[in-house]
Amino acid sequence: GKLVVLGYNGALPNGDRGRRKSRFALYKRPKANGVKPSTVHVISTPQASKAISCKGQHSISYTLSRNQTVVVEYTHDKDTDMFQVGRSTESPIDFVVTDTISGSQNTDEAQITQSTISRFACRIVCDRNEPYTARIFAAGFDSSKNIFLGEKAAKWKNPDGHMDGLTTNGVLVMHPRGGFTEESQPGVWREISVCGDVYTLRETRSAQQRGKLVESETNVLQDGSLIDLCGATLLWRTADGLFHTPTQKHIEALRQEINAARPQCPVGLNTLAFPSINRKEVVEEKQPWAYLSCGHVHGYHNWGHRSDTEANERECPMCRTVGPYVPLWLGCEAGFYVDAGPPTHAFTPCGHVCSEKSAKYWSQIPLPHGTHAFHAACPFCATQLVGEQNCIKLIFQGPID
Repeated sequence: GKLVVLGYNGALPNGDRGRRKSRFALYKRPKANGVKPSTVHVISTPQASKAISCKGQHSISYTLSRNQTVVVEYTHDKDTDMFQVGRSTESPIDFVVTDTISGSQNTDEAQITQSTISRFACRIVCDRNEPYTARIFAAGFDSSKNIFLGEKAAKWKNPDGHMDGLTTNGVLVMHPRGGFTEESQPGVWREISVCGDVYTLRETRSAQQRGKLVESETNVLQDGSLIDLCGATLLWRTADGLFHTPTQKHIEALRQEINAARPQCPVGLNTLAFPSINRKEVVEEKQPWAYLSCGHVHGYHNWGHRSDTEANERECPMCRTVGPYVPLWLGCEAGFYVDAGPPTHAFTPCGHVCSEKSAKYWSQIPLPHGTHAFHAACPFCATQLVGEQNCIKLIFQGPID
């Protein structure tokens, strides 16, 4: 499978480096590194719990009070591989994720000082045998192979006696209804516990009180599942799902096809062309621009300003509709496409262009924002969507031969 971070159009703005990149592929490891729960110790002195957690074995410590800690030791599992995701750059983290800043202003200067993403945010455990089921759990093991739920963390003992808990800002998951296809509908956001159970959301992200156990649902990731780490949202794509997804080559072919049709600016009559995929930040001379209220595509021009105050309220010369006027960018991250249709629709207000079905899918997905808000956002740049439909059908003018 593959994890793709929402808000990036194919790569991090300063380039993908090492474990810090916009997408991460999970491969079967040469040697299994999964773990499963084994011995449980109830401990009354901090020294004893230290002794157990230093044994070089994976363990999860649940601090109940000053004089009681439950330590669950984990033992090697030859049938699974474990992959860890978080903000920490320490070696147990396979995929390093930083806060996504919306509007693709993801430059080094804009780095957030106070991240809400946990250093050891979550772990994904994959079966090494067919059908390679992948399961998600909140929290990851740190460099000393420990997960430590302090006194303040939400934790409890289940009726069958095993301990469980939630991380500070939580790991939320949404499985789309109907998979990740043209027919997909948004599912319901849930919270995943440290042991992988599914709960309804807390009142706010870090409330002490857990939600209700949802017994009918599991932590198994499906194609199109969204994972929210409070500061970044990841999309899970299965190997099978990616097999049906358009490739980078296909998106490039669609770009060339649009450009070959020589769309023109209806006013300047100059030919427009989508810039090549690797020229992503600089607006080019031939770049198509669109009025987002009506969808008419033009070349860049400087007229139609309605007032000095509203810099981006412009009147379309074709139909006189007033609205934002922005450059169009092709959505290049293939993992976000639900089909292989032509790029006919643009997200509003950012101007990222993709297929109609993909635009309509993402424009109805509520993504977690802050500690208790949800809103639709462009998957390519994380800008919050606005307007009637959150996206608009583009109207290109062909050449007048």
